Amino acid sequence: MPSYCTEDIRNITLVGHTGSGKTTLVEALLSKAGKIGEPGTIERGTTTTDHDPLEKEFQHSLDSAIASFDHDGIHVNLIDTAGFPDFRGPTLTGMAATETTAVVINGHSGIELSTRRLMRRAKRRRLCRIIVVTKIDQAEGGVKQLVQQIREEFGPECLPINLPAENFTTVKDCFYGTEGDTDIFSLSEAHEAIIDQVVEVNEDLMEKYLEGEKLSRDELHEAFEQALREGHLVPICFTSATTGAGLGEFLRFCKRLLPNPIEGNPPPILKGEGKAAKKVKVKPDPDGHVVAHVFKISNDPFVGKLSIFRIYQGTVLPDTQLYIGDARKPFKTGHLFKIQGGKHEEVDAGIPGDICAVAKVDEIYYDAILHDSHDEDSFHLKPMDFPQPMYGLAIQPKTRGQEQKLAQAISKLTEEDPCFQVEHNQELNETIIRGLGELHMRVMLQRMQTRYHVEVDTRPPRIAYRETITRAAEGHYRHKKQTGGAGQFGEVFLRVRPRKRGNGFEFINKVVGGSIPTNLIPAVEKGVRQIIEEGAIAGYQMQDLEVTVYDGKFHPVDSKEIAFVIAARNALLDAIRNAGPQILEPIVSVDVTVPDSVMGDVTGNLAGRRARISGTESLSGGLVTVVADMPLSSLSDYHTELKSMTQGQGSFTMEFSHYDPVPHAVQLELESAFKKSDED
Repeated sequence: MPSYCTEDIRNITLVGHTGSGKTTLVEALLSKAGKIGEPGTIERGTTTTDHDPLEKEFQHSLDSAIASFDHDGIHVNLIDTAGFPDFRGPTLTGMAATETTAVVINGHSGIELSTRRLMRRAKRRRLCRIIVVTKIDQAEGGVKQLVQQIREEFGPECLPINLPAENFTTVKDCFYGTEGDTDIFSLSEAHEAIIDQVVEVNEDLMEKYLEGEKLSRDELHEAFEQALREGHLVPICFTSATTGAGLGEFLRFCKRLLPNPIEGNPPPILKGEGKAAKKVKVKPDPDGHVVAHVFKISNDPFVGKLSIFRIYQGTVLPDTQLYIGDARKPFKTGHLFKIQGGKHEEVDAGIPGDICAVAKVDEIYYDAILHDSHDEDSFHLKPMDFPQPMYGLAIQPKTRGQEQKLAQAISKLTEEDPCFQVEHNQELNETIIRGLGELHMRVMLQRMQTRYHVEVDTRPPRIAYRETITRAAEGHYRHKKQTGGAGQFGEVFLRVRPRKRGNGFEFINKVVGGSIPTNLIPAVEKGVRQIIEEGAIAGYQMQDLEVTVYDGKFHPVDSKEIAFVIAARNALLDAIRNAGPQILEPIVSVDVTVPDSVMGDVTGNLAGRRARISGTESLSGGLVTVVADMPLSSLSDYHTELKSMTQGQGSFTMEFSHYDPVPHAVQLELESAFKKSDED
């Protein structure tokens, strides 16, 4: 058994904009805690968590990675995440496995766009949030202004838990401490502000505080935990991985005040599917049934498939028999590991709250619940709200005969990243991979080549347009075919009506009196769903409409499933022709960061690409970020053109936003191209 118990565990995910200092901070904390000797550096490629060869080449984190250490009676699990928005999938899965999200802000660069999005994500997941300001030795006196900006941006609940002192070479606690000088604020005033914020969550404690009674450390700790859980407090702490300032204070803060797995907000675990799913309570009891969640899959070239999981209940031993989801056959855990970057340390037990891994169990998949009793069948976590991957490439192997090898490589990569998806367009016989951006695709293609020795040719795929309708209408079709013997007969009447954008498709059966026998209704639905998938006017999937079948006719001898499939297809096409069919295009939110000297050229170019600019923001270093919504179809060559306009200094990130109707001329063009391909 481990030397620590559940109350001693602190689980923290470090998130933030690329370059904020997350990986360097992890390295410094590992060294400070005595887990490693001299800290590694990104430049030399010697850090614990950036262990992948591509990460060393790019000198940036491209995936989430785990490191842990023991220090002063606590066991800390850190999840270091990628700052690039293109790798947001593994970042979000890492956040789901911990009680605390540490949003890391570069003291020199200040608040950046990814910082805002990650703060919102953590708040929506009801995670305890803290802000870690790094590189305070390089902040050039801007730390005071940064604290003010943080409070303006994220709310007055953001308050320093400690403060830089002695010309940013050390840090002083202002939660328990009240005396001494600091570099930016009065320590006593900072102490009073954070105590005021904490006691607000407990009326009895507030009354004692207002009456001047001395509050005990235990009382303050309990109120502090409650304030964190409720989002009433977001502590700010300060560090420098280079000088070591604040590292010891951060570790003491973790021990004294950060929640352990018993104190944090547990994730929503459900039993059952759809609307029938109900929340279930899982307790961090070491003697209970095992309940663990697989939040990361890693295909290691030496160890094989690693399934990394967070234990919520029960104790996992090397010989534990575990079920995967609703599977009836268990597997034996065999070797149980703790993950240390790219290394794996074998352990003899995993307790509630801890993060462990098993290797070479091919049946395990991302998001699976592992459990040791059928009482926990149908358990699952509330699904994550991932960004929709919209950036796509059509691919095919360079060398004939490598199709199977390519399929295996893609399968392994999709296991690791929930925002990397693959689809096969049967109509065009093309394989399309989709991700969150150009960098995401570039890294995945390099992994295919270096890990799995598969080279591919790429080309832009079709844009993922969608079709919908704008008004209600009715449709009817009679299918009658006589072939000498038994014929085919089916007649279908149906109605369509639009649904609110984003509500998807719904099929409703309102046939009464047996005009269509019950056993043939699934054939009607099959025909309807075929058109929904194939599209009605331009060959794109339909969305946001309701189809109700309300009448029909059948023949006791000639009515077969195929007849009603054909009748339903044509009845739906008939209805859609009268329902104001409309083609929708994907709109993405883009953040374009460029030197302010070329902002005019960049905004003019965006306007020419049908972008709607919603704002700009000045950044340090003479940079400005332009925020806009624009059609995905306008971005096909934007990466190259932006580099040209900015002499290589511009960059952009994008995230799917919504679907909007295409301009009329574009719709006519898409419809015409579809009719031509049908004729060909």
